[in-house]
Amino acid sequence: MTILVTGATGSVGRLVVDELLAAGVSVRALTVDPARAALPAEAEVVVGSLARPSTLPLEGVDAVYLAPMARTVRRFCERAIDAGIKRVVALSGSSVGDDHEGSSGNEYGAVEAAVREAGFAWTFLRPGVFMNNTLDWAGMVRAGEVTVAYGDATQTPIDLGDIAAVAARVLTTEGHVGQTYVLSGPEAISLRGQVATLESVLGKEIRFRELTRAEQRAQWVGYGVPEPVVDWLLDGFEETLRHPQVPTGVVEELLGRPGTTYASWVAARRDVFA
Repeated sequence: MTILVTGATGSVGRLVVDELLAAGVSVRALTVDPARAALPAEAEVVVGSLARPSTLPLEGVDAVYLAPMARTVRRFCERAIDAGIKRVVALSGSSVGDDHEGSSGNEYGAVEAAVREAGFAWTFLRPGVFMNNTLDWAGMVRAGEVTVAYGDATQTPIDLGDIAAVAARVLTTEGHVGQTYVLSGPEAISLRGQVATLESVLGKEIRFRELTRAEQRAQWVGYGVPEPVVDWLLDGFEETLRHPQVPTGVVEELLGRPGTTYASWVAARRDVFA
């Protein structure tokens, strides 16, 4: 079996490459710049981009790990069908179905619809919020104070490595066709709780100061985040004040091991936060 990994240098795709190679699978890793990609020698590194489906080397591929790119997904589907590919595992998101103007669910939903309608043997992976999002706090953590809005917003952040491990598992084992897996981390934790965990694991004092919604909004807009996206993000935090998220348990079920806790994730990234 040869599996094409699109987005092979992306935050999840790069880890999918490693997981598949560790499982002994033949991997064709897609990148626009092989010299800079630094992909493993065991992978067949190929030049191409989902942004330009005509560049995709699909001949001889049995299955595809599909990174989300709504703009070109239908053209990808056409080319993959022509190449005889039948199996697609698509990275999506738990925001599918949220029709807010700024929601990431709009793009994820478009990808899922195209893949489903093309007739592939599909599996959709819908992770929620990433633990990696708090890497944006690194400067504040080093300075000793984290300032964010909605400190008690409770979510179930997931490690990217667990998403990649699930992707590799469903690509290489039976019983997952037609399944949509909503993925979460193993614990519900608030933003304030994440700061407390950083403080405990790193062994340093980190103050927490809660911003108002207006202050957070102005900050993100100032960073260049589109206003509809900012409003959608803030609405999401507010929603988890009223309805805290609950772990889905899907990662544990599929992998047969515990999911990565936020504390373990922080401990593996001391060099970033210290």
